[in-house]
This record gives sequence, structure tokens and C-alpha cells, in this order.
Amino acid sequence: MAGDGARWHPIPIYVAAMGPRALRVTGELADGTLPYLAGPRTIAEFIEPTIAKAAADAGRPAPRIVAVVPVLVARDVDTARDAVAAELSFYDTIPSYQKVIARENASAAAELAAVGAPDAVVRQLRRYADAGATDVVLTPVGRSDAASLAALREVAASF
Repeated sequence: MAGDGARWHPIPIYVAAMGPRALRVTGELADGTLPYLAGPRTIAEFIEPTIAKAAADAGRPAPRIVAVVPVLVARDVDTARDAVAAELSFYDTIPSYQKVIARENASAAAELAAVGAPDAVVRQLRRYADAGATDVVLTPVGRSDAASLAALREVAASF
């Protein structure tokens, strides 16, 4: 429980669930899921329907879907994509992420990152909300210098 002394509120429980069983249990028992690298198609066609049905069957409200999206704001998109690919290539080897990559019709995890100029990144991020994400968390990827982080903050503020 958390509170200000006058009122106490339950601390929400979020699970990093992306598989069908984990999503069902999350829908039944938790407040939401925090999928990383789950693209808009995966959210709309798999995560949202699975978790929402489990919650409804358990008599619970629809859980939150907090999409965690790797982001690199950059004008030189080709160089940025190379940096992102180098950092995210590890996920290409993990079976649960391979399923998500395939569901998105992508060939690598790096394709699920929001990369590009600020307006292009905002458009990519809006697709997550349109797909059913209740919240979108931006996580820096590829570069973490001051200018890159400032650009990320500006995108977050405009999203």
C-alpha cells in the first residue's frame, strides 16, 4: 500500500507478460502488463484480446497495457538503425521475442524500435496507442548522449 498518510492506495501490480498463459494469469490477477518490443500488431491482435478476456472472465476491469518501446530520435536514420540493431540483436535469439518479431512481420527486433526524426517517431508511437496500449513508455536505445536524451524528452512531451 502507498499513500500520503490520509489515504492509502493499493500498489498496482504489472507483469512483463507476452505469452498466452502469462497474459491469462496477468488478466486474472494483476493490474496490467509491461510488454517490451511488442509491436502494435501484437498488442492489437494478441495481447489486448487475451488479457482483456482473462480479466473479464475473472470479473475484473480491463488491465493496463504499458507498451515499453525502444526509441532513438535521429535525423540520420540509417546510422541510427545500425546502432539500434547492434543493441537489440540479443532479442533476436530469444524464442518469446522471435514469436513477437514474426507476428509483426519483422525480420529483427530492431525493426520494432521507433527510430527517426521526431515527427516520424511520434507517428510510430501513436500506433501503439491506436493498437490498445493504455500507456507508452519510451526507453532510450542506440545512444544515450545528452543530445539524444534531450530529443527523446522532446518527443515524449509532444506525444
